[in-house]
Amino acid sequence: MIERYTRPEMGVLWDQNAKYRAWLEVELAACRAMAARGEIPAEALAEIEAKADFDAQRIAEIEAEVKHDVIAFLTSVAEHVGPASRFIHKGLTSSDVVDTGFALQLRRAGQLLETGLQRLDRALVRLAWEYKDSVMIGRSHGIHAEPITFGLKVAVWRAEAQRNLQRLRDAIATVSVGMLSGAVGTFAHIDPAIEAQVCAELGLQVEPASTQVISRDRHAQFFSTLAVIAGSLEKIAVEIRHLQRTEVLEAEEPFSIGQKGSSAMPHKRNPILSENLTGLARLMRGYAGMALEDIALWHERDISHSSVERVIGPDACIVLDFMLHRASGLLEGLVVYPQRMLENLGRTHGLIFSQRVLLALTEKGMLREDAYRLVQKHAMRVWESGGEFQDLLAEDQEIGRYLSREALAALFDLDYHRKAIDTIFARVFPEGRPQ
Repeated sequence: MIERYTRPEMGVLWDQNAKYRAWLEVELAACRAMAARGEIPAEALAEIEAKADFDAQRIAEIEAEVKHDVIAFLTSVAEHVGPASRFIHKGLTSSDVVDTGFALQLRRAGQLLETGLQRLDRALVRLAWEYKDSVMIGRSHGIHAEPITFGLKVAVWRAEAQRNLQRLRDAIATVSVGMLSGAVGTFAHIDPAIEAQVCAELGLQVEPASTQVISRDRHAQFFSTLAVIAGSLEKIAVEIRHLQRTEVLEAEEPFSIGQKGSSAMPHKRNPILSENLTGLARLMRGYAGMALEDIALWHERDISHSSVERVIGPDACIVLDFMLHRASGLLEGLVVYPQRMLENLGRTHGLIFSQRVLLALTEKGMLREDAYRLVQKHAMRVWESGGEFQDLLAEDQEIGRYLSREALAALFDLDYHRKAIDTIFARVFPEGRPQ
């Protein structure tokens, strides 16, 4: 992934040294397990543990000749260890090391992503409670529907973020598996007990049955989960983009001192953070699709998945890590305009209370079809000619036989639409309001 989107904390987990370090962890754990069973002399293990290391530049030089990265890695390690290196990689195949090392990298990256999600959650909790009772118009199809609160809108995002947190934890668990079963997965040259001990030491579960690779349905779940999380961030970003439009302007991204919105128009304050999140979410969906393609491999193994994972492993984790922190910063600095929300509520001249009028008429005995016809007739007059919806309804004698002017006026009450907010918040925030 390009440097622009790489946070150092995540980038360091995916550089070449990190990959080789994970491979070395697997090899050393295997040596310790074999030594414990008497398969490697104790003095050889001591020498291996003391000297085992690698040189990334040297690995690249060797790989240029042998055309095999794991062999190149093992050769570099052997150059550091000396004669005792003959016990390294005993009974293993390349995928044992590559796949188990990849699991270590994915788990570490997943845990960092979990930290990012927790930051996002804190931002959503604060924002939701701050604007819990700030009334605004709810929109369907982009058209004014009925009143909601901005806090409710954010509560929906928070509920989704909580589901994503659980999805991520499940995905990390699913991909945190190791395998040391040898060529084609038969344990012909290594005891299954070695695999169990190595995985236990590395904090991984054992793949119950493997071929020469760990089954890629696990990885497909992991990368698909990252794409779902990115989709949720895009959902927030798209909403903010709409709310920041000049005609709406109910919320906008933070705009720092010295920031410029346009090279040509000095007045511009554009939703560039949200637009960036939207674009990156498209990348994440692409990575998920690639991971799904990797599930079907030939027989016990091919390497068609390898080239894909060399790209999507680091890139997907790096991109989502960036997205999570960008989205969190955006929400932490989001500028909300409650007064503008109230102004926009009045733009349709009371039409947003049409359903309540309809229900009130039916409760008083009018047939629903008749009530709908009457209410819609006056609503269309407001759309076409202006005027206040409540005034037009009050002038209708047929409606007057069911609802007095006082009863009609009582239906145009914003608080009516906030009555369940406490109940919803109790569901979404069982921990209560933050202190």
